[in-house]
Amino acid sequence: MTGTARHDRGTDLTDHDGRRAARVFDALGPAYETAFAHSRAHRASLDWLLGRLAPGSRVLDVGSGTGRPTAETLARAGHEVLGVDVSPVMVELAARQVPEARFRCADARELPLPENSWDAVCVYFSLLQLDRAQQAELVGRLARAVRPGGSLVLATVPLDVEGVDAVFMGQPVRVTSFAGEALVELVTRAGLTVLAEENVLFTPDHPEAVAEPHLFLHCGRPETAAG
Repeated sequence: MTGTARHDRGTDLTDHDGRRAARVFDALGPAYETAFAHSRAHRASLDWLLGRLAPGSRVLDVGSGTGRPTAETLARAGHEVLGVDVSPVMVELAARQVPEARFRCADARELPLPENSWDAVCVYFSLLQLDRAQQAELVGRLARAVRPGGSLVLATVPLDVEGVDAVFMGQPVRVTSFAGEALVELVTRAGLTVLAEENVLFTPDHPEAVAEPHLFLHCGRPETAAG
């Protein structure tokens, strides 16, 4: 890897969900990073992942936002990181702030994901504006993209809600999620093993934010059975 800032333009987004998500996070910009910077659970999750990665691992960060803390932490530990985000503003911020990583503006649903192509995948709070079928399909594809013995970390707001209109940090959003047990079942069906789980209550540092539950699932893809 080089120290040069790099980012690639992905395919244009044409679906309504993709445009809505891009507008929300374009508007939030660096305020999103500030609001979540003090999440100890997120930092602990990254420490867990770092403990499982071999030197120079290839890591895909889905919904990479401003690049901090995920891409920055992993890239500065010597790993090869590609961050993908639907928001052009976030991608520009990330490319400036974390020149050690690569970033691409694209919808993760349209991203080529060859099987066994990544040592680890991070999915921190990037599924909430997809419907349940889209979430399940994407998690399945991401799980197959992780090499056997690799890791996938997924974090979300574990609520049993579908297509609920809400306001997040002053921005209108439509949220869909799974309760904790249903999410564990989803990742298990995708072929992953949940190795560690953490539930916390977190309040973003923003005047319009409220306390929200956060669930972190730390998963592994089992090694291929012999024979």
